[in-house]
Amino acid sequence: MSGHWRAQDGDDPGLGEDRGVAVAEAKPKLKKPPMYKVILLNDDYTPMEFVVHVLEIFFGMNREKATQVMLAVHTQGSAVVGIFPRDIAETKSEQLNQYAQDNQHPLVSRVEMTD
Repeated sequence: MSGHWRAQDGDDPGLGEDRGVAVAEAKPKLKKPPMYKVILLNDDYTPMEFVVHVLEIFFGMNREKATQVMLAVHTQGSAVVGIFPRDIAETKSEQLNQYAQDNQHPLVSRVEMTD
């Protein structure tokens, strides 16, 4: 009977894959929570060094990565600096915005749902 499960000559090679998909669809799907992007917005006043500093502190980036992201924000007007579950994204965005405000910089971030 073991021959029943092996692909025979002339069988559709895609059949096994189709069966796998059908089995996967039969299982209950656990929906992943939606993820949210923290987007840093460019402004004409915040010093580049402060932006790098913020990315290191709040997003755990090393200096090289933080510098690359800061330059992306500077040249493109904004950049995604992290993707997190909603509560973490909102907390990081609020902390960054408050920290910038406390340091008299207009730097702001916002949160958007990922696509």
